Amino acid sequence: MSDDATTATAGPTGATGGRRPLRVLIAADTFAPDVNGAATFAEQLAVGLAERGHDVQIVAPAASRHYGTFDEELHGVSLVVHRLKSYKWPLHAWLRFVWPWSVKKWTTPILDAFQPDVLHIQSHIVVGRGMVPEAHARGIRVIATNHFMPENLLEYTPFGKRTVPIAVKIAWNDAAKTYRLADAITTPTNLAADYLRRAIAGQRVLAISCGIDATRYVAREGRPVGNDIVFVGRVAPEKNLDVLVGALALLPSELEATLTIVGDGEMIPKLTQQAKDLGLEDRVRFLGFVSDEVKRQALTNATVFAMPSTAELQSIASLEGMASGLPVVAADSMALPHLIDGNGYLFTPGDERDLAAKLTAVLTASDEDYVAMREHSLTMIEAHDINRTLSTFEALYRGEPVA
Repeated sequence: MSDDATTATAGPTGATGGRRPLRVLIAADTFAPDVNGAATFAEQLAVGLAERGHDVQIVAPAASRHYGTFDEELHGVSLVVHRLKSYKWPLHAWLRFVWPWSVKKWTTPILDAFQPDVLHIQSHIVVGRGMVPEAHARGIRVIATNHFMPENLLEYTPFGKRTVPIAVKIAWNDAAKTYRLADAITTPTNLAADYLRRAIAGQRVLAISCGIDATRYVAREGRPVGNDIVFVGRVAPEKNLDVLVGALALLPSELEATLTIVGDGEMIPKLTQQAKDLGLEDRVRFLGFVSDEVKRQALTNATVFAMPSTAELQSIASLEGMASGLPVVAADSMALPHLIDGNGYLFTPGDERDLAAKLTAVLTASDEDYVAMREHSLTMIEAHDINRTLSTFEALYRGEPVA
């Protein structure tokens, strides 16, 4: 299949072509209770497949020192989760990892006992990298989804700026070794697929949205009384939230705009100090890690969603904002431009003044134009329905053509 083709036909190995429930083993380097796009996708994929009657198990690093096999309840669904012995990454606030050489020892018995029809890895970094050769050797069908950019992970390594390009090249070459053994490779967007094809020497890659359940989000009628800008996600360096706080200081004072940051991360102390230095401490709220209900309420009550990150392969958080009927202002970088089409604005990455200008355009829009942006967001989110995503992966698992 050519790189720009829209259909992939899977090979005959692994899952049967029948309609019996499948045994699906999902392998991830990050999983609940971690809060990030990859963990969220793996969780909703597992829950959605289980709700459709499939037998789903997960392999992931232990979230603490306690490791082993557990029955874990996620969104009302009980799933078997194999938690591998893990260690805290010293340069990151919450990231835990499994020693690469231990993955085979821990997971070979899982493969032998569960005998999955398909192994679906969520990255090539550690767990997936260790499990794919074993699954491939057993004739188990392998689906690989890439959520990661090595450029992001290298933020938490001791590499200097001059050596980062070399490290990135080495990382992608290593990823290609794992991906070449997969029956199908996916990533959330067309842009991310193009990026991945270039990075791993033109291998076939399908763009499949992570999807969300839009029915869980509430869009208010009309426009809010206030002007609250909301961000949802990890409060990490690659999200560039300092640009967003800086832009808030540049907004016209008569707007009385506020900023709500939903999420936790190592940048909160620096951003808190930045807000204080700019005299914004009473206008910036850090909600930290909150329940899904509180997060959805913050989205419903907001006026505009902002995403200043320059390294998003899709941005589930932005999809959540759109499902809540919010206009979106996002950095003109990576996959974010695909989420803006009449429902907001793109700004020059890292440019506080341009971000402030685009936020001002939304906040000062007429009621008619503002409501039109909200409606565009709600229309666009239909293409990211989680049920469509689940059906697509079911077809891939069975080796069927996927458009």
